[in-house]
Amino acid sequence: MESRMVETGDVALHVGVTGEGPDVVVLTGGPGCVQYLERDEIAPAGHRAWYPEPRGVGRSGGGPHDMAQAIADIEAIRRSVEVDSWIVLGHSWGSDLAVRYAVEHPESVTALVGIAGRGPQRDRSWSEAYEAGKAVEPVVEIDWVPEVHAALSASFSEWIRRPDLWRGLRDCEVPMQFIAAGDDIRPSWPLAQLAALVPRGTFSSIPGVPHDFWSTDPDVWTEAVTAACARHSTGMHAQFGARGR
Repeated sequence: MESRMVETGDVALHVGVTGEGPDVVVLTGGPGCVQYLERDEIAPAGHRAWYPEPRGVGRSGGGPHDMAQAIADIEAIRRSVEVDSWIVLGHSWGSDLAVRYAVEHPESVTALVGIAGRGPQRDRSWSEAYEAGKAVEPVVEIDWVPEVHAALSASFSEWIRRPDLWRGLRDCEVPMQFIAAGDDIRPSWPLAQLAALVPRGTFSSIPGVPHDFWSTDPDVWTEAVTAACARHSTGMHAQFGARGR
C-alpha cells in the first residue's frame, strides 16, 4: 500500500493506493470514520484501488464538512491522480455517499458498488430494527471523529429531503450494484428499492455475514468486491492498456 498526500486546494488528504488495473475508489463508512478498508489483503484483485481518508479524519487535514464538500474532495483526488473515471466502491455510509456522487458526477463514475448502505431514508422502523440489534452485532473497533460524523449526518438529512432526489436517481444511467450483508442488523430493503429504481441497478445479499464482514469474514469480502469490480471493469481493460499503466 502506497501512502500519498493529495492537495485539494485548501487541505491535503491522505490517500492509500495499491494494485494495478482498472481504477476503483473505495469509500469508508461512518460518516467520520478513518479509512478502515485500506488493507492490501482485502483490496479488489486485478484493480488499482484508491483509499481516500475523509477530510478532518485520521491523516487528512480539514475538519467538519458537508456531503457536497466530501464529493468535491473525491473529485479533486480523481483529477489530481489523473484518473478519467473509476468504479466507486462504498461500504455503509460510503455506499450512500457513492450514490450521491454517481448522480452528481456520472461522467466520473464507471459503475457503483454499494455494500451494506443505509439508503436515502430516515425510516422509523429501519432505525428501530437497527437499535434493537445493536446488542448482538459483532464489535469492530474503528476510530472516528464525532464532529465530522455530526456534520455529515446533518447534511445527509438535508440531501434526502431534496425535492429532486428521486428524479435524479431515476435518471442516473450509472450501473449500480447493491450488496447486502445477510446478517446485518440494518434492514436491506432500502438497497433493494434503490436497485429497482435506478435504470441499471441490481441487488443481491451475501448470506451469513454481518455488517462489517470486511473484518469478520475478510475472504468473503475480498471475493465479493473482486467479483463486483471485475463485472463492471470488463469494458475498461482496453482503455487501461492504452494508458500503459
